[in-house]
Amino acid sequence: MSFTELAKSRYSVRAFSPKPVEREKLEKIVEAGRIAPTAKNQQPQKVWIAQSPEALEKLNAVSPCIYGATTVLVVGYDKERMWVHPDHEEIHSGYVDASIVLTHMMLEAADQGLGTCWVARFDPYEAEKALGLPENIRLVALMPVGYPAEGAAPSPRHESFRPDAEWLGEL
Repeated sequence: MSFTELAKSRYSVRAFSPKPVEREKLEKIVEAGRIAPTAKNQQPQKVWIAQSPEALEKLNAVSPCIYGATTVLVVGYDKERMWVHPDHEEIHSGYVDASIVLTHMMLEAADQGLGTCWVARFDPYEAEKALGLPENIRLVALMPVGYPAEGAAPSPRHESFRPDAEWLGEL
Protein backbone atom coordinates (compact mmCIF):
# COMPACT_ATOMS: atom_id res chain seq x y z
CA MET A 1 0.00 0.00 0.00
CA SER A 2 1.36 3.45 -0.85
CA PHE A 3 1.69 6.12 1.80
CA THR A 4 -1.25 8.07 0.36
CA GLU A 5 -3.42 4.94 0.34
CA LEU A 6 -2.47 4.28 3.97
CA ALA A 7 -3.24 7.88 4.97
CA LYS A 8 -6.61 7.77 3.20
CA SER A 9 -7.61 4.41 4.70
CA ARG A 10 -6.78 5.38 8.30
CA TYR A 11 -9.72 6.75 10.27
CA SER A 12 -10.53 7.66 13.88
CA VAL A 13 -11.74 4.51 15.60
CA ARG A 14 -14.37 5.19 18.24
CA ALA A 15 -15.07 1.59 19.29
CA PHE A 16 -12.33 -0.91 20.11
CA SER A 17 -12.37 -4.67 20.50
CA PRO A 18 -11.05 -6.10 23.77
CA LYS A 19 -8.33 -7.98 21.83
CA PRO A 20 -4.95 -6.86 23.19
CA VAL A 21 -2.31 -5.26 20.98
CA GLU A 22 0.61 -7.61 20.39
CA ARG A 23 3.89 -6.46 21.96
CA GLU A 24 5.77 -6.54 18.63
CA LYS A 25 3.19 -4.25 17.00
CA LEU A 26 3.32 -1.86 19.94
CA GLU A 27 7.13 -1.80 19.73
CA LYS A 28 6.96 -0.81 16.04
CA ILE A 29 4.48 1.95 16.85
CA VAL A 30 6.68 3.35 19.62
CA GLU A 31 9.75 3.13 17.37
CA ALA A 32 7.94 5.22 14.73
CA GLY A 33 7.45 7.88 17.41
CA ARG A 34 11.05 7.66 18.58
CA ILE A 35 12.42 8.40 15.11
CA ALA A 36 10.04 11.30 14.41
CA PRO A 37 11.76 14.62 13.69
CA THR A 38 11.76 17.29 16.38
CA ALA A 39 12.98 20.88 16.45
CA LYS A 40 16.78 20.93 16.66
CA ASN A 41 16.49 17.20 17.47
CA GLN A 42 15.89 18.11 21.11
CA GLN A 43 13.37 15.25 21.40
CA PRO A 44 11.10 16.74 24.09
CA GLN A 45 8.42 14.10 23.50
CA LYS A 46 7.26 11.85 26.29
CA VAL A 47 5.15 8.77 25.62
CA TRP A 48 3.55 6.53 28.19
CA ILE A 49 1.91 3.19 27.38
CA ALA A 50 -1.23 2.77 29.47
CA GLN A 51 -2.51 -0.82 29.61
CA SER A 52 -3.02 -1.60 33.29
CA PRO A 53 -6.58 -1.52 34.61
CA GLU A 54 -5.54 1.26 37.01
CA ALA A 55 -4.08 3.48 34.28
CA LEU A 56 -7.05 2.89 31.97
CA GLU A 57 -9.44 3.72 34.81
CA LYS A 58 -7.64 7.05 35.37
CA LEU A 59 -7.78 7.86 31.65
CA ASN A 60 -11.46 6.95 31.41
CA ALA A 61 -12.07 9.28 34.36
CA VAL A 62 -10.49 12.25 32.56
CA SER A 63 -11.80 11.59 29.05
CA PRO A 64 -14.99 10.13 27.58
CA CYS A 65 -13.02 9.22 24.45
CA ILE A 66 -11.03 6.08 25.30
CA TYR A 67 -13.70 4.02 23.50
CA GLY A 68 -12.94 0.72 25.21
CA ALA A 69 -9.31 0.53 24.06
CA THR A 70 -7.06 -1.75 26.10
CA THR A 71 -4.00 0.31 25.15
CA VAL A 72 -3.71 4.08 25.24
CA LEU A 73 -0.62 6.04 24.32
CA VAL A 74 -0.36 9.16 26.44
CA VAL A 75 1.74 11.75 24.61
CA GLY A 76 3.19 15.01 25.79
CA TYR A 77 6.42 16.96 25.99
CA ASP A 78 9.00 18.00 28.52
CA LYS A 79 9.03 21.80 28.86
CA GLU A 80 12.71 21.66 29.87
CA ARG A 81 13.74 19.91 26.61
CA MET A 82 11.67 21.74 24.00
CA TRP A 83 13.18 24.28 21.62
CA VAL A 84 12.26 27.86 22.52
CA HIS A 85 12.47 30.71 20.01
CA PRO A 86 15.39 32.94 21.06
CA ASP A 87 13.39 36.15 20.59
CA HIS A 88 9.89 35.02 21.55
CA GLU A 89 9.74 32.64 24.51
CA GLU A 90 6.03 32.04 23.97
CA ILE A 91 6.93 30.35 20.67
CA HIS A 92 8.21 26.85 21.28
CA SER A 93 8.25 23.43 19.67
CA GLY A 94 6.72 21.28 22.40
CA TYR A 95 3.20 20.91 21.03
CA VAL A 96 4.37 20.58 17.42
CA ASP A 97 7.06 18.01 18.25
CA ALA A 98 4.60 15.87 20.23
CA SER A 99 2.10 16.16 17.36
CA ILE A 100 4.67 14.92 14.83
CA VAL A 101 5.43 11.97 17.12
CA LEU A 102 1.71 11.22 17.44
CA THR A 103 1.24 11.33 13.68
CA HIS A 104 4.13 8.92 13.09
CA MET A 105 2.73 6.49 15.67
CA MET A 106 -0.82 6.81 14.36
CA LEU A 107 0.25 5.97 10.81
CA GLU A 108 2.47 3.08 11.94
CA ALA A 109 -0.48 1.69 13.90
CA ALA A 110 -2.57 1.83 10.72
CA ASP A 111 0.21 0.05 8.85
CA GLN A 112 0.12 -2.66 11.55
CA GLY A 113 -3.61 -3.16 10.98
CA LEU A 114 -4.62 -1.32 14.14
CA GLY A 115 -6.98 1.56 14.72
CA THR A 116 -6.36 4.76 16.64
CA CYS A 117 -8.10 7.95 17.62
CA TRP A 118 -6.33 11.24 18.31
CA VAL A 119 -8.03 12.42 21.50
CA ALA A 120 -7.84 16.02 22.62
CA ARG A 121 -11.08 15.91 24.62
CA PHE A 122 -9.60 15.93 28.09
CA ASP A 123 -8.28 18.51 30.52
CA PRO A 124 -4.49 18.12 30.30
CA TYR A 125 -3.92 19.62 33.75
CA GLU A 126 -6.44 17.25 35.33
CA ALA A 127 -4.92 14.29 33.46
CA GLU A 128 -1.36 15.25 34.43
CA LYS A 129 -2.44 15.37 38.08
CA ALA A 130 -4.41 12.09 37.90
CA LEU A 131 -1.45 10.32 36.32
CA GLY A 132 1.05 11.82 38.78
CA LEU A 133 3.19 13.44 36.08
CA PRO A 134 5.91 15.93 37.00
CA GLU A 135 5.43 19.71 36.64
CA ASN A 136 7.70 19.93 33.58
CA ILE A 137 5.42 17.66 31.53
CA ARG A 138 2.58 18.99 29.38
CA LEU A 139 0.19 16.49 27.81
CA VAL A 140 -0.90 16.99 24.19
CA ALA A 141 -3.13 14.03 23.36
CA LEU A 142 -4.32 10.59 24.30
CA MET A 143 -4.25 7.97 21.58
CA PRO A 144 -6.33 4.84 22.12
CA VAL A 145 -4.90 2.09 19.92
CA GLY A 146 -6.13 -1.39 19.15
CA TYR A 147 -8.32 -3.50 16.96
CA PRO A 148 -11.53 -1.82 15.84
CA ALA A 149 -14.66 -3.39 17.29
CA GLU A 150 -16.98 -5.18 14.91
CA GLY A 151 -19.06 -2.55 13.18
CA ALA A 152 -16.56 0.28 13.78
CA ALA A 153 -16.50 2.57 10.77
CA PRO A 154 -15.21 5.96 9.71
CA SER A 155 -17.23 9.05 10.50
CA PRO A 156 -19.53 10.13 7.66
CA ARG A 157 -17.25 13.20 7.35
CA HIS A 158 -14.11 11.03 6.84
CA GLU A 159 -13.97 11.68 3.11
CA SER A 160 -15.25 15.26 3.19
CA PHE A 161 -12.62 17.85 2.35
CA ARG A 162 -12.69 21.61 1.85
CA PRO A 163 -12.06 22.77 -1.71
CA ASP A 164 -8.42 23.59 -2.47
CA ALA A 165 -9.30 27.26 -2.93
CA GLU A 166 -10.25 27.43 0.78
CA TRP A 167 -7.05 26.01 2.24
CA LEU A 168 -4.34 25.94 -0.45
CA GLY A 169 -2.63 29.07 -1.71
CA GLU A 170 0.45 30.22 -3.50
CA LEU A 171 2.91 32.94 -2.53
